[in-house]
Amino acid sequence: MKFGINLPNFGPQMTPEGMLTWTREAERLGFDTVLVSDHLALTDEAHRRSPAPFHESLATLSWLAGQTDTVRLGAGVLIASHRHPIALARATATIDRLSGGRLVVGVGVGWAPRAFDVLGVDFRRRGALTDHTLDVLVEAWTSDTVTHRGHRVHTAPRPVQDPHPPLWIGGNGPRALQRVNRVGTAWHPLHPSRQLCARAAGVLADGKQFAPRIFFLPTTTPADPDSRPLGYGTPDQIRADIAFLRDLGADHVILDTDPGDQRLRRHWKEDLELVRLAARILETG
Repeated sequence: MKFGINLPNFGPQMTPEGMLTWTREAERLGFDTVLVSDHLALTDEAHRRSPAPFHESLATLSWLAGQTDTVRLGAGVLIASHRHPIALARATATIDRLSGGRLVVGVGVGWAPRAFDVLGVDFRRRGALTDHTLDVLVEAWTSDTVTHRGHRVHTAPRPVQDPHPPLWIGGNGPRALQRVNRVGTAWHPLHPSRQLCARAAGVLADGKQFAPRIFFLPTTTPADPDSRPLGYGTPDQIRADIAFLRDLGADHVILDTDPGDQRLRRHWKEDLELVRLAARILETG
């Protein structure tokens, strides 16, 4: 099993220095992956959960790739319909090429209706638009040319990874699992319940990976075993959660230190200790 860290690329507590320090520290400690979040249009409903300043994900990944060596970098997840699929294919292939094949591409449908309005995208069609984007990505990553709206488009540079960068499908519902089985590499649910993990892991087709993102919110006293989410509790409880996911066949677990309530976040220098504690608990190095 591999482990990753979700990097909070947003909020007044985080700075460019903090993002780079977190990523380099995760690399040093032996984490496999660092993921960032995505919002192009940070409308009020998204701002309440992930406040400004919000660093754009692809630009941030490009910047981090040039200042790291081995850690895999990705988005968990890109809102597929908020970018033109040809532009998204070009950007992601370029990042994968320039990073030496270290990109993970997470894709989801999005949830903030006002952002869709700002960008001129029909919120009601977000599922169909996501499916279209996924198809274009795979075709553009694996072909020298694609035909889009009647025109031939040359796609090089192709990604380093063969056949293409890992495609992690976000979402906790049945449509997300269908997308994984149709075109994805891994299912990447956000803070899934134990019941969802147990049910859905059995629905994944052979060869499809399970890469959940869970909390990493350690406590000094045991949390209520009947109500605590995965990743919330004492170090022993968190280790038990990891064992539970390993038994279900999880290939990769992403740890999320963001408590959700932004009033509880500390300066990045203080919260960096959570990354180091995670490495000690999980013995990633």
